Amino acid sequence: MKNQFDVWRFNFPEKGEHPVVLISHPSLCAGASVVNALYCTSQRQNREAKAHEILLNGADGFDWKTFCDCSRMYLLDTNALFRRRGRVSLERRRAIRAKIRDVFRLAATD
Repeated sequence: MKNQFDVWRFNFPEKGEHPVVLISHPSLCAGASVVNALYCTSQRQNREAKAHEILLNGADGFDWKTFCDCSRMYLLDTNALFRRRGRVSLERRRAIRAKIRDVFRLAATD
């Protein structure tokens, strides 16, 4: 079963195999054939996180520090997800939510 903020692997045709964070509503993650996900890449570039990224680590199911790109969501086939890695920690779930609101300028009210 798939859940919001789970970390899975996905093979992107243009980028290769990378971890993703499921971001769709929990009820959609549980049974949908497609889900929204955030693309992640390792921090091996030895740089600071960009303004649209959240830094994840072992507490979130990763073997090393990893950037989670909150600037775009990918619609992925759930059957193509493989090797569940873990779940994003509560602290970073909050950070991802805040970053998505910031990046997309989603205010609570107009």
